Amino acid sequence: MAKPTHPPAATGALVLADGSVFLGEGLGAIGAAEGEVCFNTSMTGYQEILTDPSYAAQIVAFTFPHIGNVGTNNEDIETSSPAAAAAARGAVFRTRPTLPSNWRSDDDLDSWMKKRNVIALSGLDTRALTKRIREHGMPNAVIAHAPDGKFDLDKLRAQAKAWGGLDGLDLAKDVTTAQSYVVNEKRWQWPVGVENVTKPKFTVVVMDYGVKRNILRALGDIGAKTIVLPATATAEEALAHNPDGILLSNGPGDPAATGKYAAPEIKKLVESGKPVMGVCLGHQMLGLALGAKTHKMAQGHHGANHPVKDQSTGKVEIVSMNHGFAIDTSTLPKGVKETHVSLFDGSNCGIELEGKPVFSVQYHPEASPGPQDSHYLFERFAKLMAKKTKSAA
Repeated sequence: MAKPTHPPAATGALVLADGSVFLGEGLGAIGAAEGEVCFNTSMTGYQEILTDPSYAAQIVAFTFPHIGNVGTNNEDIETSSPAAAAAARGAVFRTRPTLPSNWRSDDDLDSWMKKRNVIALSGLDTRALTKRIREHGMPNAVIAHAPDGKFDLDKLRAQAKAWGGLDGLDLAKDVTTAQSYVVNEKRWQWPVGVENVTKPKFTVVVMDYGVKRNILRALGDIGAKTIVLPATATAEEALAHNPDGILLSNGPGDPAATGKYAAPEIKKLVESGKPVMGVCLGHQMLGLALGAKTHKMAQGHHGANHPVKDQSTGKVEIVSMNHGFAIDTSTLPKGVKETHVSLFDGSNCGIELEGKPVFSVQYHPEASPGPQDSHYLFERFAKLMAKKTKSAA
């Protein structure tokens, strides 16, 4: 294999497990980190993406060329964990982020990434990298930033090759909360920002496998007080709070690995009769708890322009997605109905348990790419909780 030619001022490198090397300008934190490279097609929301715990152990290549132009702020951070593992390990940009120009900006992206230990690389042909992922799948890699431009490429190749990847990896334990906590926030709204729920209608227990803050805020919008529990919490611990409903959150890693301890507890939660809603990883693990299987996808779904069809209504939603695993539709057991499918590849995007107030979706209804195409799912959850509460009265 030909040795890569260092361009002038090459201070960053992306080294794939097959030995391929991409060089450019390093940004953010200094050092090296291994991860799985995926591409994200979103045109906005880079801060939310980089702080989404679902991207733990991943390096995000942005297909949109202009990243960083609105800076960063403290309100759009999606993780509540201070751990570096709670965010993407690296980021790849076509062009160097510009200085921010936005009234909400508190910091520029480069400085912000340094503080959050995110290693970044700019100046790459992201179209070529995206095409490579489309054709060959998401590769394991190492992203490195060295201000002096000195890289031991052989060592980086060996590090990338040695990393085991996401298959069989339980990452929920790395990004979940260490202890329970309560949230009463609503979604950000102009011009007041984030307000609190003053008179909660419901109590929702959230099983935290890497929950996004905006999921908690979306629950606040339907009048819920949320109690967030660690990923390892038992069904008995969740039900002890006498919740009106349970939400199974998003998160990173292989659902089969996390499901070894979470799926049996989810099954008990379903059997309790309480309304249950799953999102992303929570959707996959609900499927496992009900008897289905999951599989690794070649390139996954990462972006905010994904069309998903609601099988019951025929409606097409434009949704935000971030997942590299999916439920194998052919393994859905009797009584579990497929409710949503991706119009990109036909993969499963939603299920419901017939005869019970239990449903889940593969995508992120708390996001707003549609902009509000999927917000009805939280309203559906609220109606299920209200109905259950009324019947129990």
